[in-house]
Amino acid sequence: MAIASEDDSQHSSNSTYRIASSSLPADQEALLEKLLDHPPLGLQRPEDRFYGTYIIFFSLGIGSLLPWNFFVTAKEYWMFKLGNSSSPATGEDPGDSDILNYFESYLAVASTVPSMLCLVANFLLVNRVAVHVRVLTSLTIILAIFVVITALVKVDTSSWTRGFFAVTIVCMVILSGASTVFSSSIYGMTGSFPMRNSQALISGGAMGGTVSAVASLVDLAASSDVRDSALAFFLTATVFLVLCLGLYLLLSRLEYSRYYMRPVLAAHVFSGEEELPQDSPSPPLVASRSSDSHTPPLRPILKKTARLGFCVTYVFFISSLIYPAICTNIESLHKGSGSLWTTKFFVPLTTFLLYNFADLCGRQLTAWIQVPGPNSMVLPGLVLLRTCLIPLFVLCNYQPRVHLKTVLFQSDVYPALLNSLLGLSNGYLSTLALLYGPKIVPRELAEATGVVMSFYLCLGLTLGSACSTLLVHLI
Repeated sequence: MAIASEDDSQHSSNSTYRIASSSLPADQEALLEKLLDHPPLGLQRPEDRFYGTYIIFFSLGIGSLLPWNFFVTAKEYWMFKLGNSSSPATGEDPGDSDILNYFESYLAVASTVPSMLCLVANFLLVNRVAVHVRVLTSLTIILAIFVVITALVKVDTSSWTRGFFAVTIVCMVILSGASTVFSSSIYGMTGSFPMRNSQALISGGAMGGTVSAVASLVDLAASSDVRDSALAFFLTATVFLVLCLGLYLLLSRLEYSRYYMRPVLAAHVFSGEEELPQDSPSPPLVASRSSDSHTPPLRPILKKTARLGFCVTYVFFISSLIYPAICTNIESLHKGSGSLWTTKFFVPLTTFLLYNFADLCGRQLTAWIQVPGPNSMVLPGLVLLRTCLIPLFVLCNYQPRVHLKTVLFQSDVYPALLNSLLGLSNGYLSTLALLYGPKIVPRELAEATGVVMSFYLCLGLTLGSACSTLLVHLI
């Protein structure tokens, strides 16, 4: 985990990419910028001691995507439970073949559709419900669902396989909605912090995928019983979620965090003649939020983030179209040899681990390199170029194949390279767009803009997941 140094040129959290278009009078605009860039006496910018805030946001980023990643990565466990079997040796019921063959697609749809609805609700609640209430409530729900999933590991579900499938999908729906509220609330919060904190949160999300992939490999190698492996797997996620809960409670106690979390909604800009309150703990850059403005203005946010929103949507559309529905069903060309590499460890290594590690590298790369910029046409061009990955994955050894019989890439190296390219491009391009979004709007709209950018992300995931089901049937 690399930690970028504080950018001295970025005096305020939103000064780097601030668009010079405001309806404020010139003298008030200048005063506001001065206040933002140079805090009044008694409100000097504190240091992030021992990188505590950075580490907390990185850890919360891991926790934001850890539940979904653990659900997706535990493929062998789901195949065992949904194969209508009570022991690994039992064959699967032909009547459940539809569930087994398209489980990833069903899981993807169950995770993305409720996310869209919860993002809309979260946007409407930005000014109505305090962010710490939304975060703590959603994190508690996530923890409760994982306790239920963990408890079901040792339960024999062979007599009610379809019922277990329904319970799993319902848990995924609730988990996805709560995770969306949690991640979008935290991401919106980082919009008021310097950009490196947003980068830490987003990179942490990729680390969550890497952690889940490594944990899955360790469990598979250490345990011969898939149920014991899954129990250790889900317990790991549960413990980490408890850790996230504690870290978030610690965040508000840090002086550095409290400085950037103070209210800044611009109901009124102070003029030079006005005397600021002597006893105010945070001499206001702007006055606190007005009582008659509960919903943030959506139109200006959409207008300023339209290009970046398209980039985020299309990046995750392509990624969710391919991962996990397509790439997890690409088998080794030497599967018949019976070796552990070509059977037990091929998908966990070439798909889950490589994709998530490359995604992490791409996101972490943005800590040092931030090109192209938010207004460059090169960014959407690179995003559109990722469309070429779809036919390349289809031409690998995807199984089962019904309509498209041709397997062009006759080597196990190709899916490994393609998964790495998919993850690296996803991490770098999506993180750039997500970092830029809350920084090109006034600071008082940063949290709402973070929720809107999360909506773009979820829209891409939803469209990609829906289309992945269609693509699977076409193959």
